This record gives sequence, C-alpha cells and structure tokens, in this order.
Amino acid sequence: MVVVIASENKGKIREFERILKPLGFDVISKSDAGMHSDIVETGNSFLENAKIKAMETYKVVKLPVIADDSGLEVFALNGAPGIYSARYSADNGLNATAESNNKKLLKELDGITDRRARFVCALCFVNQDGECFDIVETCEGEIANEPDGNGGFGYDPLFKFKGVSFANMSSKEKDAVSHRGKALLTLAKKIGEWK
Repeated sequence: MVVVIASENKGKIREFERILKPLGFDVISKSDAGMHSDIVETGNSFLENAKIKAMETYKVVKLPVIADDSGLEVFALNGAPGIYSARYSADNGLNATAESNNKKLLKELDGITDRRARFVCALCFVNQDGECFDIVETCEGEIANEPDGNGGFGYDPLFKFKGVSFANMSSKEKDAVSHRGKALLTLAKKIGEWK
C-alpha cells in the first residue's frame, strides 16, 4: 500500500519509512504525491492539527494519507512548547531551528529542578475512500541539562528516556519506545485489520 506522509520533515519521513516499510507500506512525502502547498495548522491540540493536515492532503492527492502532529510537553512549563514545538523559538516570523528551540528550552528551564517531560504523537490516517481514524501515544521522560548525542532530530539531544537521550539511541531502540514508534506500530496494526 502506498501512503502519503503529510509532511516535508525529512527526519519524520525517515522514521515513518523505517517503521512502515517492513510492514508492507511504500511511504512518499506529500510533495512527491503532488501537493506542494503549505498547510496552516489552526488546531488547538496535536490531534486537531493532525486531522487538518491529513484531510487537506487527502483532498489533493486522493491516496491514503498519514498525518502526524507531535511535540514536546514540559511539565514545569505548563505543557510548553506543546503544539508550538517546531516553532518554539521563532521570533518575528523567522523560522526556528532545532538548535534554537533546544537553546530556548534550556534557558526556560534554567534553575528548575522538575525536568519531567513527555513527547506526544497524534496520528490521523485517511484511507482511499476518505474515511479516517486517529491514534495518540506518548513517551514519558525528562529534559537533560545539556544536549547529549548526535543522532535523531528536534529535541532528541535533550529528551532522556530512562537516562538515555533519544539522540544516543539506535534507530531500533528509539522506535521501540518513542511516541511516534508506538503510534505507527498501533496504526499499522489497525490499518491491517481495516484492509
């Protein structure tokens, strides 16, 4: 089955492909499927944004679509950066980078001992007929005092699961415990039951 990933984030697309290809899915990005316009995320939650991205992409490509909206919630920051994770450090409309987001997060947590955090992944799947279902998974951990490791992407150098940063895990180790890995495996099972 060909599935379109409603994203241009290369790190996310690699994770989707790595997890879904062995399960029989051919993964392509939305631009590879012919959708080149940006999708405005107007939802108030990860799930609302995932649904918006899935349906907007489906309207254009008319193929099965998986949309993901995910991010980091830090308890001591009242859930921030939350749905703004990718643009947490954006200033005056300038694009944020993973490095600038990580720097801002560390600055916000300076002097705070409660480092509990969780990654959240909301997935929405739309099938060939436009029917959809969704899944939300989390991964609980904590924020390190400084970046640790060179792997992964986004907040992976700061997010530690059982004392190990996502950036120091192999792809296989991360996929087994991460919010997106768990959500994709659940999704693949549900798609298999639905076919």
